[in-house]
Amino acid sequence: MMIQHAAKLAAFFILLMTATVAAQDVTLKSPDGSVEVNGTLLGFDGDFYRLETVYGELTVDGSGVNCEGPACPDLQNYVAELSVSGSATIGEVLMPALIEGFALRKGYRAVRERTDATRFTYSLRNKADDALLGKFSFRVTNTDEGFADLLADEADIVMSLREIRLTENRRANEAGLGDLRGPNRSRVLGLDAMVPITAPGNPVDAISPAVLARVFAGRVTNWQQLGGPDAPISIHLRDPKSGLSQAAQDRLMAPAGLVLDSNVVRHATNKALTLAVTNDPFAIGISSYSETGNADILVLTGTCGFSLRAGRVTIKTEDYPLTAPMFLYIPARRLPKLAREFLTFTRSPTAQIVIRRAGFVDQAPEELSINEQGDRFANAISLIGTEINLSEVKRLVQTLSAMKRLSTSFRFRAGSSTLDAQSLSNVQQLARAIETGVYDERSLKFVGFSDGQGPADGNKRIAMQRARAVLAAVKKAAETVDLDDLNISVDAFGETLPMACDGSAWGRQVNRRVEVWVR
Repeated sequence: MMIQHAAKLAAFFILLMTATVAAQDVTLKSPDGSVEVNGTLLGFDGDFYRLETVYGELTVDGSGVNCEGPACPDLQNYVAELSVSGSATIGEVLMPALIEGFALRKGYRAVRERTDATRFTYSLRNKADDALLGKFSFRVTNTDEGFADLLADEADIVMSLREIRLTENRRANEAGLGDLRGPNRSRVLGLDAMVPITAPGNPVDAISPAVLARVFAGRVTNWQQLGGPDAPISIHLRDPKSGLSQAAQDRLMAPAGLVLDSNVVRHATNKALTLAVTNDPFAIGISSYSETGNADILVLTGTCGFSLRAGRVTIKTEDYPLTAPMFLYIPARRLPKLAREFLTFTRSPTAQIVIRRAGFVDQAPEELSINEQGDRFANAISLIGTEINLSEVKRLVQTLSAMKRLSTSFRFRAGSSTLDAQSLSNVQQLARAIETGVYDERSLKFVGFSDGQGPADGNKRIAMQRARAVLAAVKKAAETVDLDDLNISVDAFGETLPMACDGSAWGRQVNRRVEVWVR
């Protein structure tokens, strides 16, 4: 018994020593030995060490120090590692397509290995000598889990189908990850949208966001109330932790002051939701635009008669009010060079093709002629004499008729002059295009529009202020070029060109925008 007890004690001390080594304590010393820093190695990106020390978390340039300790990385055979967690919609389809596109572009070989139902890893190898260059590890669950993993230091990047919550952002700040709602802390990979769907053959083909919210709150329960048959409505949505479901609560229900009904039928995947709605003639669901299958998509309408149909262009311009950007949230710390190169690739023209082929809406800027603005001009003409001045419509046509509208638009957070998350990403995208000379020898005009609440003159002033604010943001982001040397101007037409009905919060949100026109 004494021998067994001694053996157990020995095993305990071995485990204790192993745990101590696993703590990854290292010492960084200057070449002359005059300066040294001790701490726990949190990461190494190939150039910089990240340590937890008695002074807090430090980032140290690896070129100026020598690393001592069992946890020091192998500098000659360094393998970049990146951990990504969050939305299954992004992680299962879009990110693999982008990684494989990146590998093809760089001449690497991408090998995917499934660990379990929610985890897989991509190994990137050099085709020439099969050397392992990097490992990108994925945990694909939902947006909530992604942010939880980031805060627990178990993920470097979060995949999200909604904007970060204020509480999540506060915790990220407290954890030293920076303000994730600030510039450069998030980027939009591609675009999706929340679309109301029904089974094929359902006679109801349009619905207003206000009524849609009442349906999902359990306030409208029979199809007869929507102009359909006398039958109960069955409502379907993704699981509560899904980013799409949470975006529906934030973007559809909250503006109406409503909450989702407890009788909503929940689904683990978009495909399961769409299939259930397609097979039930009395069902309605909110699905991802990228996975509507054979279901019918309802047009969004309003009391004023304007309608908004989900489509590639209306989603890209955010004219469709229930657009769902696909975010990557990136904390304020250095990532490995290979990871940074991959993130740069996601903004490239090649990546936009990959995004489009994966079934999502890309962000490649498109130029839309004034002849393609028919519905919008029809909306403006219908309101002349009641809310819109004929002379402003004439001035708008004279000013913009020789130009084309960029699909890159800018909108603002509800009740705020602050750009929304997608527009912050658009600022960076437009700035990069300007820096690379895409708009050299061309004219750019930032044009502000408003909703119709309040006096027309006041709305025009607010629209002009917003146009100037967006231009200032783009100027600040375009660090390598002097925009004053380019032909860039601002203008505003206030409430002259409405996109949607002003009678709802959704319509007013869509109407408050800054567009970019080019010639």
